[in-house]
Amino acid sequence: MKKLLGASALALIFMAAAAKAETINILVEGGGEMLQKAAAEKFTKETGIEVKFTIVPYQGVFDKFSAEIASGSSAFDIVAIDVVWKAKFASHVEDLSPLFTDAVRKDLPPALLADAKVGDKMIGMPAWANAEIVFYRKDLFDKPEEKEAFQAKFGYPLAPPKTWQQWRDMAKYFTRDTDGDGKVDFWGTDTIGTFSEEWMAHVLQAGSPGVILDKAGNVIIDNEAHKKALEFYIAPHCTDHSVPDNVNEIGWGEAQNLFYQGKTAMMKFWAHAYKMTPEDSKVSGKVGVAPMLAGDAGIAAIPGPWYNVIPSASQHKDAAKKFIAFAIANNGLGIEAKLGLAATNSAYNSYAGKPGYEHFKPLLETLGAPATQGRPMNEKYQEIVDEAVLPAVQQALTCKADVGDVLTEAKETIEDILN
Repeated sequence: MKKLLGASALALIFMAAAAKAETINILVEGGGEMLQKAAAEKFTKETGIEVKFTIVPYQGVFDKFSAEIASGSSAFDIVAIDVVWKAKFASHVEDLSPLFTDAVRKDLPPALLADAKVGDKMIGMPAWANAEIVFYRKDLFDKPEEKEAFQAKFGYPLAPPKTWQQWRDMAKYFTRDTDGDGKVDFWGTDTIGTFSEEWMAHVLQAGSPGVILDKAGNVIIDNEAHKKALEFYIAPHCTDHSVPDNVNEIGWGEAQNLFYQGKTAMMKFWAHAYKMTPEDSKVSGKVGVAPMLAGDAGIAAIPGPWYNVIPSASQHKDAAKKFIAFAIANNGLGIEAKLGLAATNSAYNSYAGKPGYEHFKPLLETLGAPATQGRPMNEKYQEIVDEAVLPAVQQALTCKADVGDVLTEAKETIEDILN
């Protein structure tokens, strides 16, 4: 009888333990699951709290979270959101301010810390971040005859470009006809005409207090920094002819392919691509990296961070907070994943000296640069980009419009959208 009672008591203990065990559900796009999987497995092992991921395409995260907000309930305890959705979701997520300890704050690049805040609330914890840096062909930049010819033509040494002028000089220098048929078939770089983030990075480099809007929400797209940056952005196409002509057909993928196919000497691109250079590409083993370009305000970029947020309707908020705190403390675990990204300085620094991670030092310098900052915190941001910003860049790239007039028109469109 005692043995039976003992077995029953033991069963009750196990049942009670099972009842207390929690499961948290995380909504994330595919790359994000890879970057958080190792931390989730370690978290479960140490806490007993199971972590399940629901993986959807990029736009699916926005759509699914929006639908849950509309329904007033949530099947998810954490959602990993793109930084551009912050304003949209800010009023529907928990305040994570207590998780931002002094140690966490010191370990995050300032731009990522700033982007975590909406009003008085820290709406999300950075999970991983990215930024554009400079990619260049080491084999060309290190070639003695190229160095000699460049020095003779421009009067200074050929080295990874640091400034706007150096970028233009080197792009012009490397643009050439390689097969002698009288047509250019190799370009110094590319100009992206289907996205506006690169141009906005130059706006910050030029010293603007923000891109498109200032912190008070005023439209500043027509200020001098925006004009100067747009003039620089279109110059390789309109003046120097150091990029392929079809600029308004070139996006991130096309720019990346041109470089990998050995058609360009340089590109500005998201840092994660360094580790993902195809082994069978023409540039494999020949890629060098450097921080993003510097203008009058120094190096600057538009970061691409993702944040872990807790929906207000989550049923397991305490467990979700435990995971988010654990994930930022173990942020470096995601670096071994295919995308190889993190958010904290310490995570990046722990790999910066290792072979294959040469891009981490320029990425950290770019993310931590004083002029680097995020995009405007406005619910209509994407509409502003689609209806005013990108059309302005594309109009300027026709090389027929006055940059000042283009930006003045864009300002009027943005003001109409906001009003």
